[in-house]
Parts: sequence; C-alpha cells; structure tokens
Amino acid sequence: FDILAKNKYMKYDPTFKGPIQNRGCTDIVCCILFIVAVLGYIAVGILAWSQGDPRKVIYPTDSRGQFCGQAGTPLEKKPFLFYFNIMKCASPMVLLEFQCPTTQMCVDKCPEKFMTLLKAYANRKDFDYYKNFCKEGGIPEILKLGLCPAMLTPSKPFTRRCFPALGQKGGVITVGNNSHFDDGTGNMRDAKDLVDGVKNATVVIEARQVVMKIFEDYTQSWYWILLGLVIAMLTSLLFIILLRFLAGIMVWVMIAMVILVLGYGIFHCYMEYAALKGEPGSNVTLQELGFQTDFTVYLQIRQTWLAFMIILAIVEVIIILLLIFLRKRILIAVALIKEASRAIGHVMCSLFYPLFTFLLLAMVIAYWAVTAVFLSTSNEPIYKVFNETECEHSRKTCDPANYTTSSMKAQCPDSECLFAFYGGETVYHKYLIGLQFYNVFLFFWCANFVTALGQMTLAGAFASYYWAFVKPDDMPAFPVFSSLGRSLRYHTGTLAFGSLILSIIQIIRVLLEYLDHKLKGAQNKFAKFLLCCLKCCFWCLEKFIKFLNRNAYIMVAIYGKNFCTSARDAFLLLMRNMIRVAVLDKVTDFLLFLGKLLIVGLVGIFAFFFFSGRVKAFEDTAPHLHYYWVPILTVVVGSYLIAHGFFSVYAMCVDTLFLCFLEDLERNDGSPERPYLMPESLRKVLNKKNKAEPAE
Repeated sequence: FDILAKNKYMKYDPTFKGPIQNRGCTDIVCCILFIVAVLGYIAVGILAWSQGDPRKVIYPTDSRGQFCGQAGTPLEKKPFLFYFNIMKCASPMVLLEFQCPTTQMCVDKCPEKFMTLLKAYANRKDFDYYKNFCKEGGIPEILKLGLCPAMLTPSKPFTRRCFPALGQKGGVITVGNNSHFDDGTGNMRDAKDLVDGVKNATVVIEARQVVMKIFEDYTQSWYWILLGLVIAMLTSLLFIILLRFLAGIMVWVMIAMVILVLGYGIFHCYMEYAALKGEPGSNVTLQELGFQTDFTVYLQIRQTWLAFMIILAIVEVIIILLLIFLRKRILIAVALIKEASRAIGHVMCSLFYPLFTFLLLAMVIAYWAVTAVFLSTSNEPIYKVFNETECEHSRKTCDPANYTTSSMKAQCPDSECLFAFYGGETVYHKYLIGLQFYNVFLFFWCANFVTALGQMTLAGAFASYYWAFVKPDDMPAFPVFSSLGRSLRYHTGTLAFGSLILSIIQIIRVLLEYLDHKLKGAQNKFAKFLLCCLKCCFWCLEKFIKFLNRNAYIMVAIYGKNFCTSARDAFLLLMRNMIRVAVLDKVTDFLLFLGKLLIVGLVGIFAFFFFSGRVKAFEDTAPHLHYYWVPILTVVVGSYLIAHGFFSVYAMCVDTLFLCFLEDLERNDGSPERPYLMPESLRKVLNKKNKAEPAE
C-alpha cells in the first residue's frame, strides 16, 4: 500500500500522443541471452540430425538391428516384422527393456495359415511356405538350432508388425478360424491361452479398422468440413460486429437469466421442503443421518432442501447487492466491449494476425518434434543375450556377428543374441538426456516468445486507436505492421525476458508432473501432499505470471520501457482499480465464452442435421459415411479453435483499451489543455465531459 500511495496517479504529459515512436532497445542482456540460446538450439538440432536416424521410428527393427522395408537394402521387399512367439511380448520384462524376448524377422507378408512346425515338416508344400518365416539354414539346422517358430497363426499387419487376427465364432474367441491349436508338441490347447497372451492385439487390430473407416470418412467429407469451418469463421466475424450494437442487451439478459434461474432454484427447494412435511423419517437431521453412500437418501430429508434454499437465497441476495453497487462499473464494461468492436473495425487486419501466430507456433512445434525424434534415435544398436532357461550371461551385451562361436553360446546353448535397444557409451550419449531437456526448455521459451510477440503487436495496434484524437486520421496507415516492427526492433529482449520467466515456471510444473507420475505407487502420504501443494502453487503462479506479462506487454507497447518497469506500472495501475478490473474481467470472459458457445452450437447443429441425414433436403447431398460423428466432431472442434482465435484478438483489444482508459482517467481532466480521449459512450457512463475549447 505504501508503493500504491507513492505512485498514486499517472502524471500528465502534454507530449504524449499514444504509443511512443522515439524509443530505445530494452532488456538488451536478455535479448543477447535469447539469441545465444536459439543459436545453441540450432546447434543441438544440427548435432541431432547428424547423429539421429529417424528410420528407427519409421521402420520396425528385426533381431539383427536391420530395418524392415528400407529401400535399397536386401529387406526392401520385406516390410513387416514377424514375432516367433508373440506370447513372450506379454512378459513384464518388455516394460523394462522395451523389446520382446523372442526372435523377430522381416517378412514380405504376415502368415495367413494356421499350422505347426511338426505338421508342416510332414508336408513338403506346407514346409516350403513355413520356411518363409524361418531364419536361413538347412533342415538340420532349422530343427537343431530352433530357427523356426513353433507355430504360425493367421496375422494382420499393424504399424508394420504382424499381430494375430483374433475374432469371435459362436461366442468363442478364435485365432483365425480356429478355437484350438497344436502347440508344436502334439498337444491341443485352447486358443484362450494365446488370446490371453496377446489380448492387446485385439484392441490394436480393431483400432486399425476403426482408423481406416475414419480415414475413408474424411476422404468423403473433407470439402464439407472446410465449408463448415468457413461458416464458423463468418459467424465469428458477424458475432464480433453484433457485439458493437448488442453488447449491452446481451449483458443484461445474461444477468436477468442468472437471477431467474436462482429464483427458480429457491422456489423448487421450497416446494420440495413443503412436500416432505409429514412424511415419515423426513424430519431426521443431517447430523443424525451421518454419511451415506447412497446420496439419494439425503433428498428425502427436509433439512437438505432447507439448506439448499438458504444457500441459493444468500447467493441471490449477494448478486442483487453487487448489481446495485456495481451497476456503474458494469456499464463501463459494456461500453468498453462496444468500443473494442469499433477498434477492431478500424484495424480489421488484426483478426487475421492469429494466423501468423499459428504459423510461427507450428514451426516451433515442428522443430521441437523433429529434434526430439532425431535425439531419441541417435543411439547405437545394443544386443543382449536372451535365453529360455537359466543362464549366467542372461541380459548381458553380446555381438551377433560371432555369437554362435562365442563362449556364452557354448555355456548357454539355447540362448540367442538379439537386438535389445538403442544406447551408447560415448560422451554424446551420456549427455543425451541433457540435450533432450534443453530441447524441451527451448520449446517452451520459443513458444511463449511467439505468443508474447502476438500480444505486444496487437496491444500496440489497439493503443494507437485509443490515443488517436481524430479516428482514424491520427492512426498509422498500417497499425499492426507498425506495432510488429516496433516490437521486434526495440523489445525482443523484453519479450524474451517475460517468456523466460513463464518458461521456467512451466518446466518446473513438468518436472513436478514427472515426480507425481513416479510417486504414484508410493505410500508416503506426506510426500504426496507436499507434491500436490507444490503443483497447486505453481499452477496459480503460472496464471498470475501470464496475467502480469499480458499487461506488461501492453505498457511496453505504449511507452517502450523495459519489462520490470512496465510490469510494475501495469500492476500498480490495476491495483488502484481492483473492482473495475474484477468486474470487467468477469463480464468480458462470460461474454466471450457465450460467443464461443453460440458459434460452436450453431455450426454443430447445422453439421449434425447435414451429416446425419435427419433433414430430407440433405439426403442426396450429404456423403455416405461409416461414422457421421467424425465430420461433426471435426467441425465442432475446428469451430471452437476458429472462434477462440477471433475472440483472443477481441480479448486483447478489451484489455488494451481498459489500461488506456484507466490511464486516460489519471492523466487527463477534461479541460481544453487535457481533454479525455475516451469515447463519448464511456464519458457518459462516468459523467465526464470535455470542456469546450476557449474562444479565440
């Protein structure tokens, strides 16, 4: 409060005419740090691209570490990975080593027949087919060294891997067309044994079929989806224009609806309270009843409805009292919302600036994702010993080139040297986790920088509108481009400073989420409580920093000062007008939410009636789809994103005009020398007038 007292008002400056043109560079140290960090980020990307191999993600890898289906290799025509015994993939060791402890080989197609090695060996034709899924070698070696799987099951490829084709026949889960199979020793076993081992494959294959149908639906309806998104864009634009004329009506209708809903709630609670009079057991108190798992029991007690009625009545009275005492501030909020529509009308190109922000964010996300893939695939193939029986060399590193003649093979005859994972022991591999962390941190920093650039650019454009004495004559010819140029030329360091603070908080939240994931199985309740408190505190801190940064960027766009000074000035200005800030923020948020809801609802209803064929007029026009909810959901989500993009500009405009309005009240007094620059509608609400110019 001492600080507020010392900075009670903004001082009048006769030379101030809006966003200052003659300004200097701010936060130069942070600008240099950001440039160095970005250059280091580029160096990390180049290093990752030189060491990484994305084929490890695109192509499956066999037991020798070779890529299935890679062009220009002997395995070019063998794109699918086949598991000798997929039941071993259900082993808990897979979760630790990320590799199935069974032989894997590349094949040209997945098995289509059900047969065992013993039965196939008895029939030359069947054995010729069976050998397609065996390692190279003669018949003696195949039988002696186990170069073939014990059996083949009908499989289907998914993500270039062969999974058993599970189905249902007569209520019995089957593999292919069989409910039983020979395990290779002549014993018949129920297919349930195999089903239990690969039950995840059922979900995978069914998911593949659903994905294919969804893809077909998109190919049939993509142009109608685009049309729906265009309608959403036009509806969003129309809503912003209507806000200029109907904002007041919409706010008061909203308030009236809230009061009526609460009033009906009070009436309903009273009717339920009166209806239970004289009912047996209805006079039992909540304290006597105690805790019940069946919550409907509480609705049979009069005291419950009495409590509801009292709570709703208190809320109703509070809202009515707030309306009585805050009616003037609500009128200010409505007038500002109307003025925001006028400002956007003079700066129409601002509505399309989110497309530029989206493009920059897409580039940042793409660079981060590609770098992450290359970093994660820059390890070397590591081979380990896998065995069926007990062996002292189990899970030790081995060399597949000479393993058959090694001492480990001699001591463990049934063991195999299989590809396990990608790793390495070089300096680069030791610091790989650090490079991944740097990649994530720079992703947050760059993404927040792009968002901050958009906020400062729009703030500068809308501030030039507010402080123009004659609109639009006193405004720059291209307000958005002028503001963008000033932001990049003078305030790159400020943008980097604000986004750095936010990125540090976000990376701490990521680390807390990681710790929470690791401690899920822990029994230490104090550690869980402490972690929960930290997560809550940093979530609140992130929200506060975003709010502070947003208003600081507005002040930087107007005055050209550094980040700390601008953040302090914005915070003190808002603190001196706390009630106005709270009312305006909530009214604006609710109006924008209402607008988004209206746009999404209108476009969603139209999409539902069109794609579902409920309207006969659309039956011949609408495409025939497997799932009509696919384009509907796409249109709804796309409409929300489009509406959010438009209304984010609107929200930034309201926030900028609000800060300018608060400064206008403190700087000027309406005299000919210090006239108010706020619109006439705001002056009427506040009973402020500009005195007539003195006669010459």
